[in-house]
Amino acid sequence: MTMAYRVLIINGSPKANGCTARALREVSDTLRAEGVETDLVHVGKDDIRGCVSCGFCYKNGRCVFNDKVNETAALFEKADGIVVGSPVYYGSPNGTLLSFLDRLFYSASFSKHMKVGAAVVSCRRGGNTASFDVLNKYFTISGMPVASSTYWNQVHGFTAEDVEKDLEGLQTMRNLARNMAFLIRAIAREREESGLPALERGCFTSFPDGK
Repeated sequence: MTMAYRVLIINGSPKANGCTARALREVSDTLRAEGVETDLVHVGKDDIRGCVSCGFCYKNGRCVFNDKVNETAALFEKADGIVVGSPVYYGSPNGTLLSFLDRLFYSASFSKHMKVGAAVVSCRRGGNTASFDVLNKYFTISGMPVASSTYWNQVHGFTAEDVEKDLEGLQTMRNLARNMAFLIRAIAREREESGLPALERGCFTSFPDGK
């Protein structure tokens, strides 16, 4: 029986059909060509507040603010991977997206271990690699393998039409999607045959005694 795989795609741009969306569409189309289904969530224009460190999620497994974060968590739990896309603002991802991701990754109680993560960024000229680095940290702190491509996962342009001219950028998106699909399938086979790697959780160093 052929397994069904899913990837959650999050567009953190305020523009539903802008440069970031064009890059993510290239990823999504290629994933589907590889037999991987996709779910798209657009959060760039939503009113998303940041985490307030209230501790509600520790007891309840969801965020105290019942908005799109909790809705998306349900899709994230079912997904085999996640692609997060953002425009570059002052050398960093969109602030709304960062607030969303802080709460999504922190409040969701399910394990993200061995789900495949990938970041996609777009800008007119510079700031891409710094933004790329910020987004990847959500994956690397969560035990998630990071999918790579043949260049940093970025496109350039001021409009979606400009991105159409960035042939290398779109090529990078396609290679990213193929690599991601490969990783998802490989991890699924290994999970079936041998299980996932063991996780240790006993140590939590916080130096409460000040030493």
